[in-house]
Amino acid sequence: MHKSKLAGFIIDCQNPDLAVAADFWSAALGMPTRALPSEDPQQYLELVDPLGRLHVEVQGVTHPSRVHLDIETDDVEAEVSRLEALGARRIAQVRTWWVMEAPTGQRFCVVRAISPRFATEARVWL
Repeated sequence: MHKSKLAGFIIDCQNPDLAVAADFWSAALGMPTRALPSEDPQQYLELVDPLGRLHVEVQGVTHPSRVHLDIETDDVEAEVSRLEALGARRIAQVRTWWVMEAPTGQRFCVVRAISPRFATEARVWL
């Protein structure tokens, strides 16, 4: 048994100046930026939802720019296996998480749970 839920949306930016990219998305979405605690500010900046409902990050990447979502879980391997059974495939392991590809071609990540409401909001999978 494990739990998982949508963690948030990640705006991948292939841009040498992440602050400039984050400034655009901040203005476009009306969400101020802030550094993520214990994350690399050269690679990740958070866009703060004033209502606290969405988690959105701007991430510096070397691949073409796109948007992807993260699924957070208390058991990365169990969640990856569950998603593989649904037709997803593993693309690459990065540190403690997996980049996956849906059967429809979209990339997404399966990451360790960190959101404060994970325990009460995540779905239990048997």
